[in-house]
Amino acid sequence: MRKQNSSFQAAFLSEAGGELENNDYFACVELDQYACYVIADGLNEEPDGESARLAIETVLLAFQEHPSIRRKALLTYLKSGNNALAKAKSRSRLKASVTVVVTDYTHIRYACAGNTRFRMYREGLVKEQSLDMSLGRELAGEGKIPGDALARHEERNNLHTWMGQGKGFRPFVSKKIRLADGDILNLYTRGIWENLDEGELGDVFSEAKEEPRECLDNIEDMLLSRQPERLENYTFVSIFVNKVFTDPNKKRRLRKILTVSVVILTFLIVAASAVWILYQQRVKRTEELDQKLSGTLEYIRDNNYIRAGKECEAALETAEKLKDKEAVERVTAYLRLIEAVNQADEEYGKQEYGRAREDYMAALERSRQADHVGAEYINKRLETIADYLAVFDHIRLGDSLAEKLDYARAEEKYLEARRLATRIYFEEGRREALEALERLYEAQAREEAERDAILQEAAAEEAAAAELVSRGDKAFAEGDYEGAGLYYTMAEEKYRKLADETNTELSGAKRRSCEKKAKEKEEKKELAEEHLAEGKAREEAGDFAEAKKQYLLAKEIYTGLQEEEKIRRTESLMERLEIDQQEQQREEEKQAAEAAAASPAQTVSGNTAE
Repeated sequence: MRKQNSSFQAAFLSEAGGELENNDYFACVELDQYACYVIADGLNEEPDGESARLAIETVLLAFQEHPSIRRKALLTYLKSGNNALAKAKSRSRLKASVTVVVTDYTHIRYACAGNTRFRMYREGLVKEQSLDMSLGRELAGEGKIPGDALARHEERNNLHTWMGQGKGFRPFVSKKIRLADGDILNLYTRGIWENLDEGELGDVFSEAKEEPRECLDNIEDMLLSRQPERLENYTFVSIFVNKVFTDPNKKRRLRKILTVSVVILTFLIVAASAVWILYQQRVKRTEELDQKLSGTLEYIRDNNYIRAGKECEAALETAEKLKDKEAVERVTAYLRLIEAVNQADEEYGKQEYGRAREDYMAALERSRQADHVGAEYINKRLETIADYLAVFDHIRLGDSLAEKLDYARAEEKYLEARRLATRIYFEEGRREALEALERLYEAQAREEAERDAILQEAAAEEAAAAELVSRGDKAFAEGDYEGAGLYYTMAEEKYRKLADETNTELSGAKRRSCEKKAKEKEEKKELAEEHLAEGKAREEAGDFAEAKKQYLLAKEIYTGLQEEEKIRRTESLMERLEIDQQEQQREEEKQAAEAAAASPAQTVSGNTAE
């Protein structure tokens, strides 16, 4: 019935101004119990209006699901819009400035993110207005720029909060504001406030009647008459609160409150009597508590923490019956101290000195919270433990040095541990120090034996490496570059294991030289094979002189390479070539003789014919 028994009249104007499209958006939902008005200014560079539309749709949907004027509800509406814009699939990230007004027709509450604005007028005066969430507004608030210069300042649109921001989104939500008949609520975007100042807007609404349309027309006429160089999208929403809802059950609720107050007063009189009786009991228990606390402190001074614990538990039980919070806290502090000391004493008795020190340190902290009771006893225990642990620290440090083979310094630490343990009568520490010394001397003896063995092994390895180098040198001199390379490789590996960098590098250089020589040898072999192939081709063509030349070139190469088998093979080819050449020469001589013999006979025959 709230909406029917109130009168809220809303009107708006929204234009693209000098832009191609309008990125501003306004929408509202008026329910029976609540109404929600939302204005948005899209901040995307591309003029598609998607940011403002999606922001308002999301906010209004969230409002319709759970309509409320509570602060937490408005935060939920704005955060829903922020998440929707941040997660929207678009060519660019969606952003918008948004202002929301929610009313229950008696009160309003507004919320904003960005630099869209809200202003409320009452009797022609500004009753409430929002503040931009921009660097420009912060500068104006600090007095660094005049307030009337904000509309033209370069930082006016440099926002620290806007819808679509994602993480770090911190919108502003106002307190609940009571409405009065005749109030005027205005929402508008930067296209308005960048071109019209607050005084001009105030003049329009100071003379407003019960219908908002005339005011909107006046504002638009005034805006367009300015003819700004660049007029962005502008939107102005005006809500005239002509009648506020009045609750008809208000008097009935007041009578109910009065009746309840009388009942409560009667109850208080009865309770006062009971309190007097309880007070007498409390006095008696307080005396009992003081007695128990006194006994607890006496046992602590006598270092009898077991009896002190029993007395303190009884004192805590009395304090809890009194329901005296301060007394319970004080007695609890004593009890925790006693329990901590008993725990530390138990660890100390087990010779768990590390844990005992931690427990005594905790007990000392408890003592500070319990008027420093028992601090002297705890400090003495800590001093004793410090001496004991110093013995163990020397032993551990000696162990560490021994692991690093620093036996001289390790021996010093073990001897220091033994001297300290003897001085403070710490028999266990003294025994461990002596055992550590025995282990140290045994380790020294083992290391010396191992060192001798390692030296002998290294000498043998070095001799083996030298032998491999010698074999490699011999093979290299004989032209066996592959074998020499193998010997040098094995020698290089042994020198590397011995960490002999000089001989490692020398062996590596010899190995690389062998590889180079082997490559050159292979190339010469290929060249010799080419000469042999060319010689065979020439021989088959009957060019014995050129064939012999190619065979000689191949033989020269093989001779340089000391390839005996190849030399013999080439000589065999040359011998065969010589035989073939001699046979050819004999055949040519034979043919010449036959030709000479036939020539005189032909002459005689010719003469006879004549």
